[in-house]
Amino acid sequence: MIRAEKESLIKSFAVFFLSLTVLAFLLGYLEYFKLKHETQEKIFNEMRVCSYDLKCTNYEFDFVPLESAKLYHLTESSTQLFALFSIPKNSKYSIKLSLSKANYEEILKEKQREVFYHFIYLMIVIILISWFFSLYALHPLRKALTLTEEFSKDILHDLNTPLSSLRLNINMLTIDEKDTKKLERINKSIDSIASLGQNLKNHLAHHDYQVEIFDLHGLIEERMLVLQKLFGNIGFYLNNESFKLLTSKNTFIRVVDNLLNNACKYNIPNGVVKIEIDEKRKILLIKDSGYGIENPQKIFERFYQENKNSRGDGLGLHIVKKISDEMKIDIKVESVVDKGTIFTLDLSKIVYKKPSYKE
Repeated sequence: MIRAEKESLIKSFAVFFLSLTVLAFLLGYLEYFKLKHETQEKIFNEMRVCSYDLKCTNYEFDFVPLESAKLYHLTESSTQLFALFSIPKNSKYSIKLSLSKANYEEILKEKQREVFYHFIYLMIVIILISWFFSLYALHPLRKALTLTEEFSKDILHDLNTPLSSLRLNINMLTIDEKDTKKLERINKSIDSIASLGQNLKNHLAHHDYQVEIFDLHGLIEERMLVLQKLFGNIGFYLNNESFKLLTSKNTFIRVVDNLLNNACKYNIPNGVVKIEIDEKRKILLIKDSGYGIENPQKIFERFYQENKNSRGDGLGLHIVKKISDEMKIDIKVESVVDKGTIFTLDLSKIVYKKPSYKE
């Protein structure tokens, strides 16, 4: 399940669950007051029957001066629940039947427990219903995403053939020196299309997130050797520190490749790329001696390009930032124009920690 599906599932579940939970609370509240009212009616009816023969053990009785206005009403005081009933052929006194507040509260607690158990059962049902409807609501989104992904993969596959054919035919062309700039523009356009396709391919591949343990130094060294063949005029330096990571290796490679490619692509002739692994602070630094960035705060924005004539599409670093956020990697950039750029990756949250065994 990809991130969009997870987010949609969680939000749908939250909406269903919270809505039904509020309704359940309201029903529980009304049910409790209904039971409380029924309990008071039951107590009053029992007192009324008891007033005829006084053969009841649940209630205390007493004779009090007659107050006609208070007859046949259940009254709650701070210490008891009581009701007054008339005595036949007696105009001076009435019978007072009462239930202590402690006993009354005990009866109410029993009703509260009853409502609580009903609420728990209802919440279990609500969770199941919310989960079912969330999955049901997710189905159209999942279907649409699958169709989009399949369509994108088909387009990428079909795009490779004409691009390869274009490159091959351009290399075979015999052109005059005056047409060199035109040829360069064509090559840049092809590179831009290829770059867009590669970024889309990387984005689609990112959905397959397989976690594994790997050595950071070994991975950087491997990627560095590949780039040395592509950028022969760039000097690479890598220190000897290292630590192990626990994350998706393929996804992490895309982050590193993009940053190293940029460090080489936008470097000065015979420039330098320094890669430092700080084992103590669990960070990775990628430094270049390139042209620098005027607006480093904008560098991760989608389609942002400082040099409009560059071959890039403005998506590379945006994807790097997006992937880094998903992998819980804090990435920062510092840059000075005409001096170079430093990318700092905080890898502390994806460091592999050996399990400790207790005897």
